[in-house]
Amino acid sequence: MKKLNVAIIGTGFMGRAHSNAWSQLGKFFNIPFEINLKCVAGRDEEKTRKFAQRWGYEEYTADWHTLLNRDDIDIICILTPTDVHKEMAVAAMQAGKHVVCEKPCALTWQDCEEMAAQARKAGVVSYLNHNYRRVPAVALAKKMIEEGKIGTVYHWKGAYLQEWGINASSPFRWQFDKNIAGAGPLYDLSSHAVDLARFLVGEPKSVMAMTKTFIAERPGQQDGEQKVIPVTVDDAAFMVLEFENGALGNIDSTRYAAGRKNGNTFELYGSKGSICFDFERMNELEFYDNTVPACGNGYKKIIVNGAGYPYSGAWWPAGHSIGYEHPFVHAFYDFVQAIENHSEITPNFEDGARIMKVLQAAQKSAETGKRIGLEEEV
Repeated sequence: MKKLNVAIIGTGFMGRAHSNAWSQLGKFFNIPFEINLKCVAGRDEEKTRKFAQRWGYEEYTADWHTLLNRDDIDIICILTPTDVHKEMAVAAMQAGKHVVCEKPCALTWQDCEEMAAQARKAGVVSYLNHNYRRVPAVALAKKMIEEGKIGTVYHWKGAYLQEWGINASSPFRWQFDKNIAGAGPLYDLSSHAVDLARFLVGEPKSVMAMTKTFIAERPGQQDGEQKVIPVTVDDAAFMVLEFENGALGNIDSTRYAAGRKNGNTFELYGSKGSICFDFERMNELEFYDNTVPACGNGYKKIIVNGAGYPYSGAWWPAGHSIGYEHPFVHAFYDFVQAIENHSEITPNFEDGARIMKVLQAAQKSAETGKRIGLEEEV
């Protein structure tokens, strides 16, 4: 069997999520490759050494550049802060590596387009990890929409709500720095919601937005000293969208929603019915069929696990739930199939550019108070 050697850059939360997914892929899915965890790169050499040992990587390095010219590395996963995504991705693709990149794709849509152009030039597969597309319930929603179950889509209502920023005394971190993150939840969380909106509804045409920073500064370390550091990103962002197909939508994102650990939800309303999803109940999909006269009884809850539903047949018997980590495995299954078939996977860096253009337009709208068309330069 052919071997695919995987290297990752980053040893944090996503480093664990990706490492687990690569480890599980060949155990549950039939793939034409043997997956080998080859090398992990991180800034802290001792931390990276321990990470490599824990997750079963053959090697580790404190310099990601050393991954580029190695013939024994096929895939590089970029799991770092946003400001270095472009540099790393372009270098990896120039070296002939297939690339998985965490979202948001880069700091600007123009950077994302350069990444997409490099993927085409190098003939490699690029994948932007919007993992929620590959939740079985979301994949089922896509199938139902394509089958016409909800008819013409009129309204998308999306929200991504978390609470981790609500404590004013919690320390400054890179996600509060615009130079590194680009924006707050507008980029971090709304990027997921915009991806799902594009996936399930279509391309946005225009956007209006409002953002707010609630806590202007936080304690933290800077230049080796304890300081009070200004927060330069939004803490909450509300967006209103018009889609090219005529549908309207809204997306709310915040780090100040007390009680919401990872509240990623959407509601889709159409001429024939409605679909609702809540990631905190990720194995469920709610469906209202407006074509059935007696449907006044309300929404039907579909338990989306077991054989017959997207991806879930590879896991446990029907009724046995899957969790957060599983869509990563689904994504990597589709990713290696694209490598084998010399095809593409979505979302890729071209999708990343479209998502970032929506988000940058929202940022411009929040600054100017105006509705911004996506055909405009942002």
